[in-house]
Amino acid sequence: MTDINNGIIKTVRSLATKKHRDDEGLFVAEGTKCVRDTWDAFNCRWLIATRSWYDQCGHAGHREKLVFAGKQQMERMSQFSTPSEVIAVYEIPQREVNDAQVRNGLNIVLDNIQDPGNLGTIIRLADWYGISNIFANKTTVDVYNHKVVQATMGAIARVNVHYCDLEELFEQYRELPVYGTFLDGENIYAASLEQPCFVVMGNEGQGIGAKVERYVDRRLLIPASPRSGSESLNVGIATAITISEFMRSKLAKPITIK
Repeated sequence: MTDINNGIIKTVRSLATKKHRDDEGLFVAEGTKCVRDTWDAFNCRWLIATRSWYDQCGHAGHREKLVFAGKQQMERMSQFSTPSEVIAVYEIPQREVNDAQVRNGLNIVLDNIQDPGNLGTIIRLADWYGISNIFANKTTVDVYNHKVVQATMGAIARVNVHYCDLEELFEQYRELPVYGTFLDGENIYAASLEQPCFVVMGNEGQGIGAKVERYVDRRLLIPASPRSGSESLNVGIATAITISEFMRSKLAKPITIK
C-alpha cells in the first residue's frame, strides 16, 4: 500500500486516449462492480481507491497493488462525470487467436463499429452465448476505451476481441462461410444458418463496407413489420437478433444417435 503521487495521476489521466493506452500498455476499469468483474482476469498495475472504499470493499488480495487517493484526486483521474472511489489500472493482455476455436465456432466480425456502447453490448452478447472471438478492423472503436470497458459489464474478461485486416482474416479461413446483414438479403427467419462461420455486422450509418462485402457468401435480412417507420436497427440490437437466430437454428437441429 502506498499513497498516490503526481506521476501516477498523470499516467491514469493519459489513458483516456488510445495513443497513450497503446504506449503505456494499460487501460482502466472504474467503479466497484467493474473492478470486481475484471479483477481476476487481468494483471493489475495499480488499484487506486479511497480509504473509505477499501475499508468497505477491499480485501487482502488488493493490498500489494493498492494506492490510496483522496476524493479530489479521484475526480482528477476519473473518466466519468460522476467519479467513483476505485479505479483499477490493468495491463493490456496479448491475446493470441485460437485457430481451433475459430474453425469450429461462431465468430462475430465487426466492420467499423464506432459507438463504444454498441461494442460493449456486442461483447456482452458474445459472452452470453458463449462466443469466444470477435474480430474487428482497426477503424472499429478501441475495446479498451473506458466507455466500452464499462458497457461490457465484465464480459471483456471472457471474450477475445482481435483487431486485424478483415480481408486477410477471410482469406486465411476460406473454408468458413461468411454471413452479413443487409437490407436486401434473405429473410433470416427462413434461412438455413450453418456453423462454424463468420457473422459480419457493419457500421452504424454505412453498414458493411465494399471491401468486406466482397467476402460475404450469404446476405441476411432482419425483416421489418410493414407498419414500421424505422429505417434501420441499432447494430447492437441487430447483432442480438442475428446471433439468437444462429443459436436457435443450431439447437433446433435433430440429434442423430449412432
